[in-house]
Amino acid sequence: MNTTQFIEAALQEDVQNGDYSTLACIPPDAKGKAVLKIKEDGIIAGIDLAEEIFYFLEPGSVFTIFKKDGDKVSKGETAFEVAASVHTILKAERLALNCMQRMSGIATLTRQYVDLIKGYPAKILDTRKTTPLFRAYEKEAVRIGGGVNHRMGLYDMIMLKDNHIDFCGGIEKAIEKTNDYLRINALNLKIEVETRSIDDVRRVLAVGNVDRIMLDNYTPQQIEEAISLIAGKYETEASGGITLENIVAYARTGVDFISVGAIIHHAVSMDLSLKAQIL
Repeated sequence: MNTTQFIEAALQEDVQNGDYSTLACIPPDAKGKAVLKIKEDGIIAGIDLAEEIFYFLEPGSVFTIFKKDGDKVSKGETAFEVAASVHTILKAERLALNCMQRMSGIATLTRQYVDLIKGYPAKILDTRKTTPLFRAYEKEAVRIGGGVNHRMGLYDMIMLKDNHIDFCGGIEKAIEKTNDYLRINALNLKIEVETRSIDDVRRVLAVGNVDRIMLDNYTPQQIEEAISLIAGKYETEASGGITLENIVAYARTGVDFISVGAIIHHAVSMDLSLKAQIL
């Protein structure tokens, strides 16, 4: 789904047969202005998307930006102002705010994780624990906050997780069958395999033919042991149970990536408001 399709679908969900509150009391030719007010500190995200929403509804809207995506913002500041028909402003208001509040919350939480490990080479990854049909914008918010996107979906990377391995009959068989499948179908996809123990790591190393080894629910000490065994042959990713309180301990291990689903599914939306300015 591209941005235009998303905006169309979101507005259809909200407006359907008409914005009757506005139609009932606002003349169709009324012009207005509104300002996006920031009501708490954090990292702003979604301004570009908000601009596209207003231009979709009214190409002649005048959208003036004071903050850009990724900026650190403080309570009381103004992110943008928009001049358009009042009908456009009131129709776009909630969609723009919903998107920006969600994206800004994700960007803010991601930045907290990124800042904690900025002295280490590890990169913060997101996961597929996202809101259906809003994944692209949640993952964009992760990038805005300084994180790195993992795969976008099931189609752009092979991830052999515990259920794949168990249903297939073991790590070795899963890796061998996956490589055969990619070769037969001429697919150029990276392979990541999840491990649950140091023994799993040894089994992956014996087979090879992967790109990244996930170390799932390991302690930092176990990750250090695994990294020593892997010895730089493959990328490494720590996953599972990683929080703001313990992420530095994981980064210290020398792991390449740290995946944190919480940067999306535990993010709290930023408080923003779109206030009318009477012309």
